[in-house]
Amino acid sequence: MMLMVCWSLKGGMGTTVVAAGLALSSARAGKRPWLLDLDGDLPSVLGVDGAGPGMTDWCSALDGPECEAIEQLATEVSEIRLVGRGMSSWDDVISERMKEMAEYLVGLDQTVVVDAGNLFRSGPPQVLIDPLLAAADRSILVTRACYLALRRVPIQTHRPTEVALTVEPGRALGRADVEQVVGAPVTMRVLTDPAIARAVDSGLLARRTPRVLLRGVGAAS
Repeated sequence: MMLMVCWSLKGGMGTTVVAAGLALSSARAGKRPWLLDLDGDLPSVLGVDGAGPGMTDWCSALDGPECEAIEQLATEVSEIRLVGRGMSSWDDVISERMKEMAEYLVGLDQTVVVDAGNLFRSGPPQVLIDPLLAAADRSILVTRACYLALRRVPIQTHRPTEVALTVEPGRALGRADVEQVVGAPVTMRVLTDPAIARAVDSGLLARRTPRVLLRGVGAAS
């Protein structure tokens, strides 16, 4: 089993693309992974209907169904079991339910990828994502070599085990700078390639996965 939680400290860092890429790479390796969307963009990126109940609904249901019921919320896409964000607000989520889900995911003998989104301002509150981060085999900070994002690292209570670096030309900072600030190795380098942007914009990332994305995450998936 492998629980991977992808998160960022600023919007636009590429968290959703990296999480999708890790799941797609795992699927190609025959692992049929789970992909949990806590941010809300994965269905659109993968070209499926994101309407309907999902993670927020399960986690906000007091005396609700057992964790196994999450399988009924999944949508199959390219050998990936995708569970969407859901229709409820994060304000309604019960922290104990989130802890139950984290324990359930740890017990699964399967690959699980979580897109936790931007923990600094959006996405699930940190008090709710803490159980998943604490249980994760791999806590992956997704970032560009961006000063505005990296300056937020010291104020985080959690530290990543590794970094997925979105590479773009013209940045003053590089890989070594990122590793020094974060205190974790860069294990993935995903290029800002037009092929990825086109696949994301058209919702075809699952059906026409750019090779540059698979190369970027493949060695670490």
